[in-house]
Amino acid sequence: MQSLNDIKDSKQRLLLHCCCAPCASYVLECLMPLYDCTILFYNPNIEPYDEYVRRRGELDKLLARNSLLKNIEILDCKYDNDTFVQAVGQLRGEPEGGARCTICYELRLRETAKRAKDANFEIFTTTLSVSPYKDAKLLNDIGDKLAVEYNIEYLRSDFKKHDGYRRSVELSKEYGLYRQNYCGCMP
Repeated sequence: MQSLNDIKDSKQRLLLHCCCAPCASYVLECLMPLYDCTILFYNPNIEPYDEYVRRRGELDKLLARNSLLKNIEILDCKYDNDTFVQAVGQLRGEPEGGARCTICYELRLRETAKRAKDANFEIFTTTLSVSPYKDAKLLNDIGDKLAVEYNIEYLRSDFKKHDGYRRSVELSKEYGLYRQNYCGCMP
C-alpha cells in the first residue's frame, strides 16, 4: 500500500521561479497536486532593496498561512540588482513589455534552469505567466531554449488562463498578502 510520502516521492521534482507571493499563490495551487515543488526566489530586477525584502517576506507569509504549502522549501539567491542593471543597459527606460522585459525574463529563467539542473530537479517553470502583463509565449520560448541548453525539462504554461490571475487576486485577499503595483524594476 502506498503512503502519501510514496506518492509525493513519485512526483517529478519541479523548481518554480517565483516573482512574488500573489503570483505564487495560484500557481502553487495548480502545481502542488502534480509536482514536488521547490521555490526559487531570484529577482534581481526588484527595486529598491526594501521592496525586494518585503516581497520575499510575503512569500514566507503565504507558506505559513496555507497549511498545504508549509513544507515547501524556498531557495534564496542573494540580492544582485547590479546584474539586472548591467543586463538591461540602455533599455532601462523602456515600458513594461519591451526588450528590457525579454532580457529580464531570460536572466531569471536562466538562473532557474541552471539551479534546477545543478540540484537534479526534473523540470522547471516560472510564476511569471500568471500576470496579464507578461507574455506567456515569450516566456515559454525562453524556457524551451534554456531547457535544451541545460538538458532539463521546462513546463510550458500560461497560468493566467482559466481565470488564474483573478484567482491569484482572491487568494491574495484570503491570505492578506501585499500586492505590489509594479513588476519590480524602476524605469
